[in-house]
Amino acid sequence: MRVYTRTGDKGETSLAGGTRVLKDHPRLEAYGTVDELNSHLGLIQATILDSGERTRLTRIQNRVFVVSSNLAADNPELLKNLPLILEEDITDLEMAMDMLLDQIPPLTNFILPAGHPSIASCHIARTVCRRAERRMVTLSREASVDPILIRYINRLSDYLFVLARKTAYDLGVGEIIWTSDFKR
Repeated sequence: MRVYTRTGDKGETSLAGGTRVLKDHPRLEAYGTVDELNSHLGLIQATILDSGERTRLTRIQNRVFVVSSNLAADNPELLKNLPLILEEDITDLEMAMDMLLDQIPPLTNFILPAGHPSIASCHIARTVCRRAERRMVTLSREASVDPILIRYINRLSDYLFVLARKTAYDLGVGEIIWTSDFKR
């Protein structure tokens, strides 16, 4: 199988159901951003120290792939064959955050997304995750988007923030505190 099809050379592509749409269609913006998020998750998974969180990130990547597949399917019949994002997937993220937060000092200041490449990668993924959520909300105004998908992505961004903090702790890198009295 070849990677190129030449069918998208004029700015259109096919959805999972076969419908042709422009490449800047809200559905493509949504699942393309989720795909971008998954790539960032792979980078984090490859670089963080905590083996338990590496394993969790692989599970998360599989679920994020399910979110992307759901967004790519314009035919409700195709959704019947896809795995589901379940309430327990959201609960797993919440429990992971609680466990990680129990291992680090409480947050008392705003922090900058910096300090080490692994920390910055978590924050980049967090912001891409927030953008994915916004794209999904935009899509939901014109097409059916299962609300649990949006909730999962929302909670995932929270998890990534906590993972960034835990990664800083594991690396022994002090969090960089935001200050309003910087010099110009």
